[in-house]
Amino acid sequence: MAALKEQINDQVKVAMRNRDKERLGALRLITAAIKQKEVDERIELDDTAVLGILDKMCKQLRDSINQYRDAGRDDLVAKEEMELAVVQAFMPQPLSDEDIDALIKTAIESTGAASMQDMGKVMGQLKPQLQGRADMGQVSARVKAALAG
Repeated sequence: MAALKEQINDQVKVAMRNRDKERLGALRLITAAIKQKEVDERIELDDTAVLGILDKMCKQLRDSINQYRDAGRDDLVAKEEMELAVVQAFMPQPLSDEDIDALIKTAIESTGAASMQDMGKVMGQLKPQLQGRADMGQVSARVKAALAG
């Protein structure tokens, strides 16, 4: 079993022992998303795939928080923020802007990218390195800027 999945399962057990219902609920959402993907694709997920699921969950939770905040639902904002904190606890440390720029420069050089048509190659190389460590939307904008300029 992947190390990240083991950590999540261990945290479920700890939350159950501590009778921490809110944290347990958030952890069960994570395990349900992982199991759903494993059942759908009939595979055992590795840490990279689990990070992809966690990254997607973070993005969805941030969107929900913004929508609830706009609607004035502070009770739901607090719940979603707690869930986001639980999910982010399993994510790797985010990279600094300088590190991201260095990885983009290296990816452009190694793929020989010269124009916007080569963006797919660059993003394909960057995604495994940056998964869960940077907002891929922002990375995409930076790659566009680097290829355009």
